[in-house]
Amino acid sequence: MTTQQHRINTGFGARSTTSDVLRGIDLSGKLAIVTGGYSGLGLETTRALAGAGAHVVVPARRRATAQEALNGVDAVEVEELDLADLESVRSFTERFLASDRGIDLMVNNAGIMACPETRVGPGWEAQFATNHLGHYVLVNRLWPAIERGGGRVVSVSSNGHQMSDIHWDDVHFERGYDKWQAYGQAKTANALFALHLDTLGREAGVRAFSLHPGAILTQLGRHMSQEELAELKSTIAVSSTDTGLKTPEQGAATQVWAATSPQLEGMGGVYCEDCDIAEPAGKDTFLGSGVSPWATDPERAARLWRLSAELTEVDAFTSGTSRRP
Repeated sequence: MTTQQHRINTGFGARSTTSDVLRGIDLSGKLAIVTGGYSGLGLETTRALAGAGAHVVVPARRRATAQEALNGVDAVEVEELDLADLESVRSFTERFLASDRGIDLMVNNAGIMACPETRVGPGWEAQFATNHLGHYVLVNRLWPAIERGGGRVVSVSSNGHQMSDIHWDDVHFERGYDKWQAYGQAKTANALFALHLDTLGREAGVRAFSLHPGAILTQLGRHMSQEELAELKSTIAVSSTDTGLKTPEQGAATQVWAATSPQLEGMGGVYCEDCDIAEPAGKDTFLGSGVSPWATDPERAARLWRLSAELTEVDAFTSGTSRRP
């Protein structure tokens, strides 16, 4: 049964770090994949998992940049992957599957935020395509290895999901682009993806989680002007649930906790924050704590999965669906 959206009082909080949540956990012999695991929260996640003994595969759009950033981090391999290019996703997954390894932990961390209107592939809106569809195809194509590992898949959403439900009648914003609505939709999609993957994967022992890492200054905001960044900080600061800016090690803690914590054994499909399961968001919550109802709705999650399968022609759980990129 999918765990209800209520705190389980883990003993951790907004200021907990990756070191805190990994204390006493040995990941020796485990294989993890961390998309975007070479900058910001992804880099901290890679360092933490590798430091606890895991072998970490980092798929990266900028391979040379990733190798430089990860220089000195043991037990890490860098592979080429562009989530906005499904042919690149297919190539990466074929290479990985050929290595005949199982995946114990998968952290879908890479993403873009509030970018200018950009079209990728067959004209898809870039935030939905990169943040959601790229990861959707990646997980589905890697499913044999994920099922073999019987571990966890973690989808990095954010409280930005509170900005928007899925725009079912115009998911690619063909009738007018709003970068924040597009970002909100993509983050809602990240949460719904984890919810339905957990439903599909739990019989195989695979559980999935989504999360809000908190407010952290990283390169994710590179498309925003200083004025926009200041306005966003002000909006977050007026929230009654604001916990202030986190360090990267604090920001990465929730995704590391979701990927590894024994406190989540037997659970799945929930949205987390501050190293715990999040509570439902209060009415009219905007960029605050908690999860909005549209991001935890199983019917929406199943509908998004069907739409994603139609758009990409990839679905590991439907034998009649094409595996073309």
